[in-house]
Amino acid sequence: MSVRIAPSILSADLARLADEIAMLEAGGADWIHIDVMDGRFVPNLTFGAKVIESVRKLTRLPLDVHLMVVEPENYFDDFAAAGANGMSIHTEVSPHLQRQLNRIRELGCRAGAVINPGTPLSAVSEVVGDLDLLLVMTVNPGFGGQKFIRGSLDKVRRAREMLAEYGSKAFLEVDGGIDRKTIKSVFEAGADTFVAGNAIFSAKDPKAEIEELRSRCAIVV
Repeated sequence: MSVRIAPSILSADLARLADEIAMLEAGGADWIHIDVMDGRFVPNLTFGAKVIESVRKLTRLPLDVHLMVVEPENYFDDFAAAGANGMSIHTEVSPHLQRQLNRIRELGCRAGAVINPGTPLSAVSEVVGDLDLLLVMTVNPGFGGQKFIRGSLDKVRRAREMLAEYGSKAFLEVDGGIDRKTIKSVFEAGADTFVAGNAIFSAKDPKAEIEELRSRCAIVV
């Protein structure tokens, strides 16, 4: 199983964004994760279309956009135009989830659904066939640098089983508290894509930390 490391620029030094993106590329990052928060769904306010557009100009890496917003459909067109390659939306604020996922795909982007720690997997069981990505939050969203919720491991395991049961090739992504201490157990539970912010940007050598995280997922035969 191939492993994707998706550094979150929520933890980056935005005053040095071009340098930070170049460092992530040099370190072998697979995707760039961009957290969009509206101050309503989560108690924080972050990036919008302009930042996505700016990052798009700085890299050819896929931009993995996580919408922590109410009424996410209001952002789809602008974010796709700004250069997003994938958009993931929260089931908790998406009553028309299937329609919304289809719209993301119509715009040429990878369509993902996100479930919070307190949200059951059943929230996505009826739309597995419409998913390009399933993101399991391993912290409660809103802020970087939070501690990994250990109970999430079983949920990741069950998410992998659900995708396999439906024959889905969707990526299984995890976000929250991912670092060199937690990534191996989450990988072994079935995740293949890892969002890491604080672990990378607070490391002494952020570039090397990306490879360190990837190496922790190596399968020893």
